Amino acid sequence: MAKYVPDINTQRWVIISQARKDRPADEGPPDTAQKRVCPFCVGNESTTPPEVYRIGGGEKDKPGWLVRVVPNKFPITDVHEVIIHSPDHGHDIEELPIDQVTRIVTAYRERYRIHGTDGQVLIFCNHGMHAGASLNHPHSQLVVVPKQINLDALSREPIANIVDENTHFIIYCPEFSQWPFEVWIVPKEKEQKFGDVKDDVLADLSHVLQTALKKIAAAYRSESLAYIHKGISFGYNYYISHGTNWFIRIIPRFIHRAGFELGTGLNVNILDPTEAAEILKNL
Repeated sequence: MAKYVPDINTQRWVIISQARKDRPADEGPPDTAQKRVCPFCVGNESTTPPEVYRIGGGEKDKPGWLVRVVPNKFPITDVHEVIIHSPDHGHDIEELPIDQVTRIVTAYRERYRIHGTDGQVLIFCNHGMHAGASLNHPHSQLVVVPKQINLDALSREPIANIVDENTHFIIYCPEFSQWPFEVWIVPKEKEQKFGDVKDDVLADLSHVLQTALKKIAAAYRSESLAYIHKGISFGYNYYISHGTNWFIRIIPRFIHRAGFELGTGLNVNILDPTEAAEILKNL
């Protein structure tokens, strides 16, 4: 069971989750990494807890799936799921066929709907070890936090510095950006939760999510922009806001956070969001 500890002065909370210390990791010497079995690859379904959802054919806990959802063996909260993006061990959303991205986004929405009345549903992705991923196989996670827990979360930022848009969504770099090339995706329709997204809108969402991640990856690969990340391995996080007026916030992990940020709560962004938007727009 997760233990929630409040700070009376700030109304912030800490989760004590000792199960997390036993998580597997793909980090380590190459020879040991090669011997490690990936629990998310096809054929290894028996190494995960029994699946709770799949897109694709085949029997439960057998090959044939295209997207697979299983309970997390090392949960942060009492409800914690892993959404395995595809059978492909080496390619993530910015490289997968767009039909597969739509399947992933569909799984996000369906699992959000399943847990929507259980508490505050947060869906997030850690891509790369620097961004907090413990396993290389591309995946996202869903957690449910009790409603009485105060989440120190951002609200939707005003639209500025637009990078791209389509019929239903806008990609932009808000003035409040805390990280270089931070990107937000917002629906043009307001006053809805993520679980309210209609079937015919999911394809549009898949396109803008993939477009944003492709542009961020291109910025990382650009020799002229190498001064920003200074050789830090490519990684990013994104999460889907749990509340009304939802959005997706993408945080490229091009820089480290250090003592100043940790000691003050202030974030230092070394790239103006207006410039970031112009660069991404042209990539």
